[in-house]
Amino acid sequence: MKFDDLQAQLRDARQPLRITGHGSKDFYGERPQGEVLSTLGLTGITAYEPSELYLSALAGTPIADVETVLAAQRQRLAFEPPRFNGRGTVGGMVASGLSGPSRAALGSVRDHVLGAVVINGAGELLSFGGTVMKNVAGFDVSRVLAGSLGQLGLITEVTLKVLPLPAATATLRFDLIQADALKALNTWGGQPLPIEASAWWDGALVLRLAGAQAAVQAAMTRLGGDRIPDDLAASFWTGLRDQSDEFFVGAERAVAGGARLWRLSLPSTAPELKLHGEQLIEWGGAQRWVVTPMEPAAVREAAASVGGHATLFRALDKSPGAFTPLSAPLAAIHRRLKASFDPHGVFNPGRLYAHL
Repeated sequence: MKFDDLQAQLRDARQPLRITGHGSKDFYGERPQGEVLSTLGLTGITAYEPSELYLSALAGTPIADVETVLAAQRQRLAFEPPRFNGRGTVGGMVASGLSGPSRAALGSVRDHVLGAVVINGAGELLSFGGTVMKNVAGFDVSRVLAGSLGQLGLITEVTLKVLPLPAATATLRFDLIQADALKALNTWGGQPLPIEASAWWDGALVLRLAGAQAAVQAAMTRLGGDRIPDDLAASFWTGLRDQSDEFFVGAERAVAGGARLWRLSLPSTAPELKLHGEQLIEWGGAQRWVVTPMEPAAVREAAASVGGHATLFRALDKSPGAFTPLSAPLAAIHRRLKASFDPHGVFNPGRLYAHL
């Protein structure tokens, strides 16, 4: 697929276009609509400089392919994007803005996007950012694309910051109720410990330590707990990252029966939320998954009461709105951005909010 052909196609587009790769994240956000505009013809790694810690890839490139290349140089995508059974692509990774277990320690997708190439609603090929962090000045458009769900344009190429694999890792388990787990996470979060990821579910708190061998060993001695064998630990973190572990499998079954899966973004210091249903807590307490039949207004009210917000992640019926309603000033900014990039409103209309 040539950029020239895509530009010509988009220059004359007036009907809604649904940008997609393998469709692994069609469940996320509002219901996709419009004629399919596939990115799967845009594949390949276009630049990789291991010594400079950056990689560029076309939008339809599978995340798995990128990670295979990085692993050969003992490098990684540190934000651990979910791959959804190997179907996740680089473009969808950025457009969804979803990050994995290490997000709280190492940053989100947005934090690792150095640059992007986009075709806008006028068929113009626009390039933003570059290959180093310090080139950013003024309005950082390339990072605005992260989490935009394709509403601003067709992402054709992305440049990402990559990081070395840690020298050592270890996973520890602690048997704790939720309130005690949150207290421990907040205590440890204020200490110089190499905690890269955490997860609490069903009475068990699991920590992943990562860094220099001496630092990991010292943290293990200090924290205690039970060490999980490395092979089992790797399987656990992969399942959590790709949302294929026991919690998410159970959540999908519950959703099929009429429950809803919520993703709550809260201050890490927020106390235990007494919500009906199963809860999984990540990111040191800042991300909380809840499977519940509760009414959407009650869930959003609970999140707002501690300074956070709730996203309706999976549900048979998303009529309450997938995302927390925007304030008037933020809605105005969203509309201006959309009008600037996509004046005819053809890209993924309504995918974030029905009125955008």
